[in-house]
Amino acid sequence: MTTVRAKFKVQSVTESEGGLKTANLSPVTSGSSENDKFFKWTPGGQIQLGTINPDAAAQFVPGRQFYVDFTPADEAQKAD
Repeated sequence: MTTVRAKFKVQSVTESEGGLKTANLSPVTSGSSENDKFFKWTPGGQIQLGTINPDAAAQFVPGRQFYVDFTPADEAQKAD
């Protein structure tokens, strides 16, 4: 199974009417030797996640970093 791992940092979190919180994440670019490696070898881009789940939303704090793993769904389903 092929997995691509990236590392992203929460840039901002906004809250809309109705309690929807939206986290905006960007790839790490510096700050540690690990981040330098991720910046050099993994995909770039943006991630925007929205949730009304307070426990999930609490995880997304500006400045916090996350590993993001991309596994093809068709390969993951074969393992089931």
